[in-house]
Amino acid sequence: MNEFAIVKPGPRDKEGWRRMYNGYANFYKREMTDAIADRVWGWITTPKPHGPCEGRIARTPEGRVIGLAHFRDMASPLRGATAGFLDDLFVDPTWRGQKVGRALLDEVAAIGRARGWPFYRWLTADDNYRARTLYDQVAKRTMWVTYQYDL
Repeated sequence: MNEFAIVKPGPRDKEGWRRMYNGYANFYKREMTDAIADRVWGWITTPKPHGPCEGRIARTPEGRVIGLAHFRDMASPLRGATAGFLDDLFVDPTWRGQKVGRALLDEVAAIGRARGWPFYRWLTADDNYRARTLYDQVAKRTMWVTYQYDL
């Protein structure tokens, strides 16, 4: 089995993280510019509570970044609680099926438990079948339909 660790991203990880983030943007057919990537990198490498989101990466012992997760606190007003929201999850295609995505999801869950989140939630594309196979194993699909009000 291939080895990897889930860690906070640091300066040496920027290039590998960017490769993963480009892959994520390509999957969702979104343009990724240096300005966007630099802003997100700043967010995920700025210690809480100053950045709007946080990140974790999966890294091999040799230092290769093979996955990423970006997440944040999210208010749940009906519960009077803070929950979590997973914004982005991506695994290098050559590492899929080797429990990297599961390890990233489990790491966010551990962080959430430590913070007292009652849950964390995320969205994915309806046709993201490979990822949804994993999501169906670790979480329950909700009944909510998502809308976006463009401004």
